[in-house]
Amino acid sequence: MYLQRALISMLYTHLQNSRHPLSPPVLILVALEPDALCACRILTRLLKHDYIPHKIQPVAGYADLERIGGELVAPMMETRGGAGGVVVCLGVGGMADLGTVLGLEPEGEENTFGGVEVWVVDAHRPWNLGNVFGGFPLEPETATTTTFSARTPAGVKGGRIDRSYKPGKGGIVVFDDGDIEDELSKERDAYLALVDMPDIEDDGGNLGDSEYESEDEGEAEDTSAHAGQKRKSWSDFDDEDSEDDDRPRQRRRSNSSSPIPDSSRRPAQRSLISLGDQAVFSSDEPLEPPSAAQHPPGPSARTLRRRLLRLRRENEGILRNYYRLGTSYSEPISSLMYSLASELGREDNDLLWLTIVGVTSMELYGRSSAGVAVSVRSSEGRPASGWLGVRGARIRQLLRDEVRRLNPPDASSRLLPEASGIIPTTARSPEDTSIRLSPEPKFLLIRHWSLYDSMLHSPYLFSRLKTWSETGLKRLHKLLAKMGVSLVQCKQSYTHMDMMLKRELRTKLLKYASLYNLDELVPTIDTDGKDRGGAKDGWGFVRSWGWRATLSAQDVGVVIGALLEVGKSTSASEEASGGGQSQDMVEIDHDQVQSEEWLPRFWEAYDALEDIESLKAGLPTAQFLHKAIFTTGTTILKKKQISHLRAFRMCVVKDSPDAALFNHPGALTKLALWIGEALAEQEKDSTGGKLALGGRGTPLVVASLDEKRGVYVVVGTGGGGGPDTTFVDREAAKKKAEAKDARAKRKEEQKRNKEKVRAEKRAARKELAAAAGGEDQEEEEDEESEDDDEEGTDSEEEESDEEDDDDEDAVARKGGRGYGLNKFGTAFQDVVSETSARVRIDSFEHCVVEVKKEDLSGFLESLSMKAVVG
Repeated sequence: MYLQRALISMLYTHLQNSRHPLSPPVLILVALEPDALCACRILTRLLKHDYIPHKIQPVAGYADLERIGGELVAPMMETRGGAGGVVVCLGVGGMADLGTVLGLEPEGEENTFGGVEVWVVDAHRPWNLGNVFGGFPLEPETATTTTFSARTPAGVKGGRIDRSYKPGKGGIVVFDDGDIEDELSKERDAYLALVDMPDIEDDGGNLGDSEYESEDEGEAEDTSAHAGQKRKSWSDFDDEDSEDDDRPRQRRRSNSSSPIPDSSRRPAQRSLISLGDQAVFSSDEPLEPPSAAQHPPGPSARTLRRRLLRLRRENEGILRNYYRLGTSYSEPISSLMYSLASELGREDNDLLWLTIVGVTSMELYGRSSAGVAVSVRSSEGRPASGWLGVRGARIRQLLRDEVRRLNPPDASSRLLPEASGIIPTTARSPEDTSIRLSPEPKFLLIRHWSLYDSMLHSPYLFSRLKTWSETGLKRLHKLLAKMGVSLVQCKQSYTHMDMMLKRELRTKLLKYASLYNLDELVPTIDTDGKDRGGAKDGWGFVRSWGWRATLSAQDVGVVIGALLEVGKSTSASEEASGGGQSQDMVEIDHDQVQSEEWLPRFWEAYDALEDIESLKAGLPTAQFLHKAIFTTGTTILKKKQISHLRAFRMCVVKDSPDAALFNHPGALTKLALWIGEALAEQEKDSTGGKLALGGRGTPLVVASLDEKRGVYVVVGTGGGGGPDTTFVDREAAKKKAEAKDARAKRKEEQKRNKEKVRAEKRAARKELAAAAGGEDQEEEEDEESEDDDEEGTDSEEEESDEEDDDDEDAVARKGGRGYGLNKFGTAFQDVVSETSARVRIDSFEHCVVEVKKEDLSGFLESLSMKAVVG
């Protein structure tokens, strides 16, 4: 089920009103990422305000989620002695079949969920459609209610919850940020049609059409292998090895379940079911032809069967295409939680700041409408849409408006440093905890580093100035010299720099930035201190904690991320030593060891979000991590350790003193984004300022060797340029999409006219056959011949459409859906199903996998033949 954004507070309000002292605590499952962490802080503040007990459980991956489901969630079911309750998934499980993974839909049992209601708030896409349009206990079957739609709970229609819905029986509720309602109507219709279709075997041999059988087998494989189901672990391979000892090695598939609800959730008996404009009968009931006197003669049972199979293949194809679009990100979940607080009238500066940090962290990790991808810079004088495209710009503008509303400027605001373009480094007073807008340059941790180190470790300057090379460093030194800043001055702490230098820094950067291709280095500002009528596009956010500290949202996002990936107590030597455990022991207890390493970091980061002293204590960790990223990225680029494969570029992190840091997927992703952005700039230089692949950079795969476990951690990043970040002629795209819809309507009209003519011919033949007293064998053969002709015509039209979609205007006609998305998750699944490579797909980021050390070359060879960017 899904909850529309307009009703976002409905379930929470019911939770408020229905709680009592004996109610079980709300269980909150949180992904190990900054955005989910911020969303968790917002939600727990709301729960504390309403005296609702709750428990927080960090979740490291799919294996951890399944373990938690068995240990904590399933025992909450009333059918297992529990009292029901609410489970909230923040950044967890949006792409997985949660009913199965959490153990709430036991196979073969009619009583599902047992009063456990799961709220899913996740920015990962694509959604698991079983959660969105299903995910509820069916009403008892009666003589009049046998179909899936008829047994849907009251208040739920087509998977959508309305105001009449009564919580309490349990189920999975997906919080819709607008994507489901606006974009998934076709997938909804296909899903609901499939769950209500009769269970009919696709027996191609009996139909005399063997290609149907082979097509359906292939489609069933593809449909079942979509992203987001139970993931493969090392033990799965061990089981397969033992089974395959006495037979040839075969394909090894991921343990994925179908996106369509299984038989335990589908009605057993069905009568007449309407599917589009067709009416088909269940194979469970005898087919008795109506008399010609009562009804016009209808198609034969065999023809109905063929039409049913065709409809099923079409609907399965729609779902399969959706799952194979590629991964992307929607609105940050911290922003969605702030919307909930706003609906409840609880918004304040603390919740707003947590939201800003969560949104900013999404940008730091390259999570965009194109999946995990490098940011797209402007070209040919046009402004870049940036992170999340139009939606991202809208979210940032709403946050700026909220900052002004909750922190109204006073008469002295025109005298503040940020009004003249100086970045603020101190509070206004000892009690100042306000949030301000600041013209932040694209430097890293500038308030806590020297100007030189902040510029040197900036990913923006790393790619634009090419500071990994000696020439790039000279270019940086020359820029500082032209600005009149000596190396001695810029290498001291920024907060202690000469005040005059800090006042003139912005002006000098604007003066010389264009000479070094740094046009976006600092945001624009008008002389009156306003930017485009007060919109302040490109401005950042800063908050003070009195005299104790002043940090930007980016600073906090960087520190929280570093605490999650490295941890305050972890040093490089400790990472490299492996703690004295043998490789075999680590492999056996992988999940336990990972939890022991990662979960304490979660609580360090969780505390740092609201404890300024803990946050400041994490600054050295952030500096240490980004120095390692700079050093490792410099080594890879300078030594030209990047290989060019067919579909992407590839590099491996090894033989480096900091290599162990990148065994964490988050740190490895940051490194991949640094390198990927540098490669994109190199590509633009070599192609005259234009990126290849229609405005996208080349995809990149980065692998890091974990010596302790004998595996490579692999991450695949896209080249950017998704549907919201490419400069497509939207008006042309709209017109061409309308033309395609018109063609589809004409085809449907022609099909109806043909069916009418054929029905008249069949009626005439029936009358002649009845008058002659002969058999209608010839009639059935004519029907099959006509049906074959219709299928042939449809096939030709579909092939023509596919050819049209392959031309240069295909993106515009499709409206950009799927264009530029990161498809590494789908490609990884395909490689697992086609090869014997031992691969562990456990991360909620589907572009991250682990590959056994010995299997990496074969894995990459097979991966290089896949489409990794839409």
